Amino acid sequence: MAITRLTKRNHYEEIKDQLMGMILDGRFKVGDKLPSTKEMSESFGVGRSTTREALSALKAMGLIEIRQGGGCRVIRNAPAEAAVPELDSLRLNRSTLLELLEARQSLEVSNAAIAAVKRTDADMAEFEALMHAMEQTVGQELEGERTDVLFHLTLAKATHNSIMVRLFESIVGQLEAAIRDIRRVEIYSNQRVAEQLYREHSAIYESVRLRDPERAAQTMKRHLEHVENILTKYI
Repeated sequence: MAITRLTKRNHYEEIKDQLMGMILDGRFKVGDKLPSTKEMSESFGVGRSTTREALSALKAMGLIEIRQGGGCRVIRNAPAEAAVPELDSLRLNRSTLLELLEARQSLEVSNAAIAAVKRTDADMAEFEALMHAMEQTVGQELEGERTDVLFHLTLAKATHNSIMVRLFESIVGQLEAAIRDIRRVEIYSNQRVAEQLYREHSAIYESVRLRDPERAAQTMKRHLEHVENILTKYI
């Protein structure tokens, strides 16, 4: 596999760009199997997690499929306009999605601040068990999605305000359905992003544990802005 020496910018982006170029110019054709993650990592001189990030990006573009247990196969020779069919309707309703993201940030920043004041020991015990589960499953798509949503729901419940919980379920329920495929491909299966999100959730948890509403609000705002920056690239 002919490769070009990597520069100092994000290595996974360079690997993604080089592999995409090989697909677009026909060196890898539809149906071809890519070299193993181990082989590519050795060729590029990077760790396997970096190579997996590049592959996740190609999957998000609709160029490859990543099979259970390893192995990647080219499925398109040009980036998909929408890598998954569900995104067609989402793109048509971009303004609605942006409004949902804005509403979610407003609600969850408030939830974090209120939870920091009103949380109970029982709430913190639930959070602690959840944080342990999140740490153990970083980078796993389905489990990452489950624990992420559960974290934010647990936070809403820690406000001990039934209206806040119902608002959260209404807003986030619609949002999660719309962005699920992007989240699984670009967020949960991307090891670097998944690790950063775990750190962000840990910071929110710690702020609530310390009963610091201002810090809780700030850490939640930074976390949601990070997620929104990823999502808006695809809508």
